[in-house]
Amino acid sequence: MIDNTQLKQIAHLAKLSIDSDVFDATMQDLNNILTLAEQLGEIDTDDVTPMAHPLHMTQRLREDKVTEEDRSKSFQSIAPKIGKQHYLVPTVIE
Repeated sequence: MIDNTQLKQIAHLAKLSIDSDVFDATMQDLNNILTLAEQLGEIDTDDVTPMAHPLHMTQRLREDKVTEEDRSKSFQSIAPKIGKQHYLVPTVIE
C-alpha cells in the first residue's frame, strides 16, 4: 500500500503535481490498482497456453503474381545517372 510520503516521492520523480484536494483520491486509486495487480498475480495460470491474440485469426493470402509490366528501362533511360539497374544519387554524407 502506498502512503502519503511514497505518493509525494512518486509524483516528484514523475514530475507531476497533485493538488491537495485530489491527493487522497489519487492515493486510493493507486492502492486499488496495486491491489488488483496483486489479485491477478495470485491466479494460477500454469495450465493456460499463452496466445498472441484472443481471437483465432487467419490471414487471407492472395496469389503472388505480377500485375504490372516492367517499365524500369524506360524510367532509367531519363535518369541522370544509373548503375546496374539502380539509380545513382550524389553523396550526402561523407
